[in-house]
Amino acid sequence: MMSKAVLDIQEKPSAGQLITFSFQHMFAMFGSTILVPKLVGLSPAIALLTSGIATIIFLLVTQFKVPAYLGSSFAFISPIILVTGFGQAGVEVNPGNAMIGAMAVGVVYGIVSLLIWKTGYKWLMNILPPIVVAPVIIVIGLGLSGVAVDMAMNVDGKYNGLHFSAALVTLAAAIIFNVFFKNILSAMPILLGIVVGYIYSVIVGIVDFTAVQNAKFLAMPEFLIPGVDYEFKVTSAILIGMVPVVIVTISEHIGHQLVLGKVVNRNYVKDPGLHRSLLGDGLGTFASALIGGPPKTTYGENIGVLAITRVYSVYVILGAAIVAIIVSFSGQLMALIETIPTAVLGGISILLFGIIAASGLRMFVENNIDFGNNRNMVIASVILVVGIGGAAMRFTESFAIEGMALASIIGVVLNLVLPGREIVEKDIYEIEE
Repeated sequence: MMSKAVLDIQEKPSAGQLITFSFQHMFAMFGSTILVPKLVGLSPAIALLTSGIATIIFLLVTQFKVPAYLGSSFAFISPIILVTGFGQAGVEVNPGNAMIGAMAVGVVYGIVSLLIWKTGYKWLMNILPPIVVAPVIIVIGLGLSGVAVDMAMNVDGKYNGLHFSAALVTLAAAIIFNVFFKNILSAMPILLGIVVGYIYSVIVGIVDFTAVQNAKFLAMPEFLIPGVDYEFKVTSAILIGMVPVVIVTISEHIGHQLVLGKVVNRNYVKDPGLHRSLLGDGLGTFASALIGGPPKTTYGENIGVLAITRVYSVYVILGAAIVAIIVSFSGQLMALIETIPTAVLGGISILLFGIIAASGLRMFVENNIDFGNNRNMVIASVILVVGIGGAAMRFTESFAIEGMALASIIGVVLNLVLPGREIVEKDIYEIEE
């Protein structure tokens, strides 16, 4: 039995409700949205700005029927680091490569949405079954585990106990809010964990406020415009480094639409249709990349807030997007975000990256994957070792398929060529009405 909505999809809130609920919703998405750019060397302000823009695009494309907020995608952290060279010794950092790759991802989304519109989506279920998608998700999470631990306990490559304590406090706070609180606080463990870790960091003296004191009240986000701030040059290395991630993000998108539909008691598979929601996601990512923002995705945090508050109104989602755009121009707030210690981000990343990996395990369980079947065992094993081990196929000095991209491609190929593949007939994405 569905709980009665406080505000249903098309209900207009009062002015007071709109302001309150919009700020609440934006801050629930805030922590995750700014964490991704912090981890890959992009601007948190531009990530916040583009999350608002992408959300508005998504609402327009889905005809204001789907109350979904788009934020920075964690699935692209490793690919962005790979193609930009961020944090890699002796490599010149080029964030423009990530923007070009994200635009290509947006184009792929558009192509897939067109195919779904014309042919349905059973073909997609056969190419991307759980036995392929689940281990790739695990690779995304575990492949980043070393990054999280290094951020948590090391400063300039050396162990620092004080910084590690800040990471552990942050991690503990996020876990407590997520597990022991059952109201709106449980929907914002990332943001609240960062806040607690930050306060602890201030107390122990590892936060430098100089940048905040020098910051302007209003400041333009750091735009990255193709042809102006970087040379727009599409290379095979960028495409192969970024595009294969859609194997995961498209599956993630479909899953979010199904769960969201159940929460708000709508069938989004039929209306407005997966082709529209996927196109909205892709256009949001493309628009974000045009001005320097990271790739976008629908957010599980968004679904959590909707389920807890029962405020489903698309006007609140629109309000949250507008609030995000306004906040992104606050120079002092963005400077304050820049003072967050790396250890605090490392502590929250330990939980986040672990949850990503665990969600892959959950997919195995929920889809009753039989590991007594050698075919399933082989596919999962190869994807995990190739992806986590960092295997690479190098064709030239500057061109290679490696890590998660290679693991994803191998997984799809193995699933298609190994005998015993079950052809999906049942429409598992359909929602019973």
